[in-house]
Amino acid sequence: MRRKIQRLLLAAGLLVTGFAQGQYSIRDPKAIPLNGEWRFALDPVGVGETEQWYGSKNQPNGWDKVKVPHCFSVDPRYQFYTGATWYRRTFAWQPSGRKRVLLHFDGSYYATTVWLNGKKVGSHEGGYTPFSFDVTDFLTTGSDNDLAISVNNNTWLPGSIPGAKDNGRPNDPFPGWMNYGGLIRPVYLTVEPDVYVENVKVEAVPDLAKGTATLTIRTRIRNASGQAVTPTTQYQVRQGNKTLALKWKNTGSAVGSNQTAVFEAEAPLKATDVTLWSVDRPTLYDVQVVAGSDTVQTHFGIRKVEVRNTQLLLNGQPIKVAGGNRVVDYPGLGSMEPDWLIEKDLRLMKEAGMEFHRLTHYTPSEAVYDWADRNGMLIITEAGNWQLTPSQMDSDTVRRKFQQQFREMAERDWNHPCVIAYSVGNEYLSEMASGQRWTKDMIAFARSVDPTRLYTFASMRLNILPKKPEDEASQYCDFVSTNTYGNHARALDHIHQLYPDKPILISEWGRRADTDKGDAGQIADVEQVIQEIRKRPYVIGASWWSFNDYQSRHQGTNANGYRPWGLVGPERSKRPMYATYQREMAPVTVEKLSWQPGPEGVHTLTLRVTARKDFPAYVVQGYSLRLSTDPSLEKEVLARANKLPLPTLQPGQSVDLTIPVRGFDKTLTVTVSKPTDFSILSQSIDLTNDTRTSNR
Repeated sequence: MRRKIQRLLLAAGLLVTGFAQGQYSIRDPKAIPLNGEWRFALDPVGVGETEQWYGSKNQPNGWDKVKVPHCFSVDPRYQFYTGATWYRRTFAWQPSGRKRVLLHFDGSYYATTVWLNGKKVGSHEGGYTPFSFDVTDFLTTGSDNDLAISVNNNTWLPGSIPGAKDNGRPNDPFPGWMNYGGLIRPVYLTVEPDVYVENVKVEAVPDLAKGTATLTIRTRIRNASGQAVTPTTQYQVRQGNKTLALKWKNTGSAVGSNQTAVFEAEAPLKATDVTLWSVDRPTLYDVQVVAGSDTVQTHFGIRKVEVRNTQLLLNGQPIKVAGGNRVVDYPGLGSMEPDWLIEKDLRLMKEAGMEFHRLTHYTPSEAVYDWADRNGMLIITEAGNWQLTPSQMDSDTVRRKFQQQFREMAERDWNHPCVIAYSVGNEYLSEMASGQRWTKDMIAFARSVDPTRLYTFASMRLNILPKKPEDEASQYCDFVSTNTYGNHARALDHIHQLYPDKPILISEWGRRADTDKGDAGQIADVEQVIQEIRKRPYVIGASWWSFNDYQSRHQGTNANGYRPWGLVGPERSKRPMYATYQREMAPVTVEKLSWQPGPEGVHTLTLRVTARKDFPAYVVQGYSLRLSTDPSLEKEVLARANKLPLPTLQPGQSVDLTIPVRGFDKTLTVTVSKPTDFSILSQSIDLTNDTRTSNR
């Protein structure tokens, strides 16, 4: 979604007092948040609309006080409730010239209907994607405006996205995640001129041979005035403190009354202005667009993502990296994502070596993608569907709802450089005709919305099926995504035989921590499967299911309500396998070659650092190595040896480092850090003998 340049609230003509934005990011700096205190009530028999709970004659006396964003499913009183709920609050407003007032929802689960001052504004279906309404004509001048919202979290019905299955199997109607209900993301207002920018799409295509790039900006402009207009457009691009001097080629025409139109501008970027975005150098640019009297801004990155034969290329270089599926679930929060939780989760993922994610089967907060842009992650994002049945995939209603939610997701996320691919579903019967039709049709639709990304879906049907590539829907994908639990070698070989020219992502793999082998079983699974992956150069990524434990109502869930698949527990405490995953998914290994005691307590340590050539594998550039004491010792490393820069290493290359060390007699801890300062490998080096040690 777009960012707006901040204007004075008084000049905008909208006054809202007493409600702080809190700890939930709102990307639009012009937003006037409606977060904070609201009134809330259950509507278990669905009489709220009939009895006009939205009207002035039915004041919310006796309704609970809650704080929005709000997930009613985590309130102990309502945790088992599925059905309609109501939210109400008031705000003051004063008009100011010819302005449009928009009411925005970053996410509301699941079916939402809005009333303002007793009049129905509109409805929306979909729990994880943003939507908005123009409420200008519903506002009342000079008094409190009464906002009422009905939110229904009943997605146990076939036909919703996500939704229950219609396969008739006992205990198998439920999606694989909780139907956490409520106004789960920020609600806010913006004030727009009569002619305003609805959205901006930025495409930055590098010429890797020349080092240059071509920048294309498409600006969708809404004319809410009573006459046709031809707005002027201007553009400014900055990288850090540097403003780029660009020559723009503009196209555009008049926008009719109550119509929208797309204005396009294109400019070449010379090599001195181009710094590519990557996982270890996530360089961002800011662009400001002025259209008439409206000004918006967003950020973008310059990078090229492509598949060639069985390789995934980032900026022309092959890259193979690990990842994880993050479930939006936290005790006491449900599916809400405050800023501190996003920071905590993604930092833990980054430091575990999780660089390439198919996050989950639905769209998380946009703050997740902002973090990934700034810190360097590759993300496959997915609109919310899971194990659709053949009849659902052939349903015009389901198809229409999916397309709506996909468009909302893509139009929010299409400027994020971290998003390299979209998925059109998870674990449907892709060998059946309905699955093939769904995949072909939904990818074709998605490409019409955003042709700049790769496309895939997560299949669970490829481990032994089919016999011919034309009998399965992965034929339509840019790369194959497989959810594989067990028999990995056989499954990967079979998929590669079917699709020898396509890269393979293991979009899910993992083991629960509550099996008879417990934590040891998870550790063994990581160590054993990674060896099979390393033998197969066509595997470009492996995304562990899941980063975190999560609540579920799906069959097979523990009696405590949790499914313990995670590297971390529900509150993000690390399991023993976290360290194993980090070690195996680091792009480098560290090996002790020798330890030589010296005079006056100054000794010599020789280490070999090697960039993995199999998996993970990519160019290691800008990394550093740090030595520290074992916590039980009170010694110091020589200052110049505390942080050593590593040279650029191609996959398979090594460097030997000879390091003077003072005073150690037992162990040292070696930590390898990325240029973005994330510590991605930590291991102890035994200094009591001259035996080689490594983390392999």
